[in-house]
Amino acid sequence: MSTTAVPTTAVPTASGSGSAATDKFKGHRVSSDTSPERAAAIYKDVLSKLSEVIYQHEVTYDEYRVLKQWLINVGEGGEWPLWLDVFLEHFVEDSNSRIFTGTKGSIEGPYYVPDAPNLGAKGTMPMREDEKGTLLVFKGQVRDLDGAGIEGATVELWHADSDGYYSQFDDGLGIPEWNLRGTFSTDVEGGFEITTIQPAPYQIPHDGPTGEFIASYDGHPWRPAHLHLKVTAPGKRLITTQLYFQGGEWVEDDVAGAVKPELILAPEPGADGVDEVVYDFVLDPVSEARYVA
Repeated sequence: MSTTAVPTTAVPTASGSGSAATDKFKGHRVSSDTSPERAAAIYKDVLSKLSEVIYQHEVTYDEYRVLKQWLINVGEGGEWPLWLDVFLEHFVEDSNSRIFTGTKGSIEGPYYVPDAPNLGAKGTMPMREDEKGTLLVFKGQVRDLDGAGIEGATVELWHADSDGYYSQFDDGLGIPEWNLRGTFSTDVEGGFEITTIQPAPYQIPHDGPTGEFIASYDGHPWRPAHLHLKVTAPGKRLITTQLYFQGGEWVEDDVAGAVKPELILAPEPGADGVDEVVYDFVLDPVSEARYVA
């Protein structure tokens, strides 16, 4: 595999990436079985917390009008999936995962696409012939809480390339549709082995209102290099997570606040010189619990 890629001149924009994420999200019907009583309790608490912030900081009318205009700009730019997934989703994920004992989850982010090609229990992620980057063999086992391997578990993997861009969200760079996106099915012992490349850290699109939000508090738009995964099996709870790289840039200061110590990988050179890493997934059984007001 060549180590140099064809140079590109286009640069993905917040508007282009945001619009793609919005279109993908709108393409799937979503619903919730939230009762009116529970909805009313949530809405009341949200407004109560916002009112506390307004009184505590004595928010001015000018600041309120700036907020109103910014909210309009985020919507017009299609950036709500980007902003919500970066700044809010990790709280939702953490709240939902506290009652489970299996592998730790993390945020999904705005760049997931279902139905990636199925490549069996052992395979190479779809990639360009001239894909840049360091090869990585990522392998492990999917088990239940008793330690038994789960045959036929599904492992979905997707991640950015070595320039930090995602296929289907590249805003005109011409990256192939399923580049660095794949689905794998575990073998009789629950094992899988995936050959891919190590992704790069990247800046979330920040030339629009999401970037304005970050700049307003002197923040930065960087995410550490990471692998996205969804792992599940019949009768087991779906794990959505991200895996990071030990010693990588921004691991200690992720704009999305999504890094957890349990989710950090430490690849080592294999027998053939290619970096290898082993990471196992433990799945909880599906819970029938439901929230009540």
